[in-house]
Amino acid sequence: MGEDELVGQSAAMRDVRRLIDIAAPAKTTILVLGATGTGKELVARSIHKSSARKGDLISINCSAIPAELLESELFGYEKGAFTGAEKTRQGRFEMASGGTLFLDEIGDMPLPLQAKLLRAIETRTIQRVGGGKDIPIDLRLVCATHQNIEADIEAGKFRADLFYRINVFPIKLPALVERAVDIPQIVVALKRAMENQDNNGPLPEFGESALQEFMRYPWPGNVRELRNVIERACLLYPGNKLEAKHVRNHLLRLRAPDPAEEQDALWAASADLEQADIADNETDNDTPLPHPSHYRDWFAYFDTIDVRRHLQDIEIILIEAALEKSNGMISHAADALKLRRTTLIEKMKKFMIEKPVS
Repeated sequence: MGEDELVGQSAAMRDVRRLIDIAAPAKTTILVLGATGTGKELVARSIHKSSARKGDLISINCSAIPAELLESELFGYEKGAFTGAEKTRQGRFEMASGGTLFLDEIGDMPLPLQAKLLRAIETRTIQRVGGGKDIPIDLRLVCATHQNIEADIEAGKFRADLFYRINVFPIKLPALVERAVDIPQIVVALKRAMENQDNNGPLPEFGESALQEFMRYPWPGNVRELRNVIERACLLYPGNKLEAKHVRNHLLRLRAPDPAEEQDALWAASADLEQADIADNETDNDTPLPHPSHYRDWFAYFDTIDVRRHLQDIEIILIEAALEKSNGMISHAADALKLRRTTLIEKMKKFMIEKPVS
């Protein structure tokens, strides 16, 4: 697997791959949802690669092109349509004929252009700017956004009819913090991709404590931020083995390493590895639970933390996971959570958690 592929074996990523396998052979329009940096374009590539379409995957970021130019980029233009249009030019819709068109950040598309997009989807034809002829198109449409489209509809920023037209088969990408167990595998894939770049010297190695530190960090920028940190490590520590101290002090918070500090790096690495071993011995599964002391470091990254909201979110996730693992048997889920059965029922009512359907 490489940087341009979906990496990870977490339950969340297995679900994403299953949805891709189901949708890829069909012509169904797909809406990829997820925060910035989660890899929405990788989903589009995977769908196109797994489909039977012979044409190209054509991508366009709707938020990166000025509104006045986006229409001609999408639909093309006829010669003389506007000043500077010296010859007829195809747009992305025509370029994607026979293949897949990926509209990234469709939530940022201007309202007037949304109407023209809706017509193109419904009629399977487009008109170039300055032209009046309908041009048939044959393509697979994949859209993506980090926006809350339904909130944008309420605010009058997005057409409801277009949303219902593109939201045929939604695929939700998890944030990196929701699949932290995948981080070691992602790091390997990112390093492998960087090995193929000529401008990189010897790559650093990441010890177990460094990977554990990565898995504790909340990653607001998701995989894109992780890639930046790995590239930062290549510049600061070419060919070195890194442990938790390096990650905390010089990668997640950029600070150039002091050569004098590096003299005691082995002692720090040894201490970190010892703590990691203790943590591994305290849990009987493959995924380490975050130690309460780890939360002390969060104020190095955030100015404020909503404790009640965060603890509630953790409680909800653990209750839902326990119910799923126990096939909805409340007594078994209560045992797994070390709660009384009546206490678990009260919490389920409080958080409006339903038993999973068998």
